[in-house]
Amino acid sequence: MKTNLHGLLLYCRPGFERECAQEIADRCGEAGHLVEVQAEANSGWVEARAEGGALWALTRVLRWQDLCFARQLLWSGRTVEGMSPGDRVTPVVEAARALCDGYSDFLIETPDTDGAKSLSSMTKKLEPHMGEALEQAGAFTDDPSAPRLHVLFTAADRATVALSWPNRRSEWLNGIPRLRMPREAPSRSTLKLAEAFHTLLSEDEQERLLKPGMTAVDLGAAPGGWTWQLVSRHIHVTAVDNGRMNPELLESGLVIHKREDGFRFVPRKPVDWLVCDMVEQPRRVAALVARWIAQGLCQHAIFNLKLPMKRRYDELQLCTDLIGEALASVDKKHELRCRQLYHDREEVTCYLGVPGKAGGGRKRKR
Repeated sequence: MKTNLHGLLLYCRPGFERECAQEIADRCGEAGHLVEVQAEANSGWVEARAEGGALWALTRVLRWQDLCFARQLLWSGRTVEGMSPGDRVTPVVEAARALCDGYSDFLIETPDTDGAKSLSSMTKKLEPHMGEALEQAGAFTDDPSAPRLHVLFTAADRATVALSWPNRRSEWLNGIPRLRMPREAPSRSTLKLAEAFHTLLSEDEQERLLKPGMTAVDLGAAPGGWTWQLVSRHIHVTAVDNGRMNPELLESGLVIHKREDGFRFVPRKPVDWLVCDMVEQPRRVAALVARWIAQGLCQHAIFNLKLPMKRRYDELQLCTDLIGEALASVDKKHELRCRQLYHDREEVTCYLGVPGKAGGGRKRKR
């Protein structure tokens, strides 16, 4: 399949462009390729440039699933600028045809910024006309392995064409999952754990590892947003927090409330899951979760790391190194996956598990 790649294009949370840029530069460097990264503060996206041969080599090793700060990983073509309001379709279709000779489908997207929200009405009106023009130009193929076309509008007269490959991208528009807030949930934090299950675990893992009758501990549970997610899957939860829990959760028959310090609590017997959303120093939380896995107190853990305003990327590296060293000291293999979720803020959410107990998805084995 013919492609004419110009660079990498990554979507991220506005304000985290620097961290996204640091990470993609490191991942490309680990693969043996240097890239020139450009990131504009609060733009919601990052570009990386390299020679064509390097870009094609990177298509075989880079996956969105292996990145923390990127919501989406794309391979970009030409940026069309100065488009006429009367015809935005023709120049975009021409750029798309120059990038690749066959797409499975297409999406029109905008950055997740307040400034770009004004473009959404325009892109919605443009979408059917763009689809018809691409169809007439023979841009689509029935090959399921073909890439998807992405058209990113960053201004009314400026758009970048890019593509993504199956199994190496986020399947959500703009890389943002559309999750409904359950009316019964006691807090909006429940959406974090719901998104974590969807993004940090494969569909197979969700089916195998979130079965009714399993056991879990929720550290820092009150008022119960994360506990609710587990209870909705009929998982038995020990909720640890000195604060007040939602009464309806306690009446479910699946929750035991322990008014104890989350850093001192130890279950009487091992559980399947540990979840933790305590507002604490990230390295302290990382050390706590590593201890639970190292001592066999749980098999799987999902936890939040509240990153400091400065040196956020460096702090995450320190936390992942701390976990790796702690588990290596007891010869415990593990899988670590980290991602800044849409429902996160100044934090990232991580999965830590024992190999063989969870397969697929982002893996950092030690």
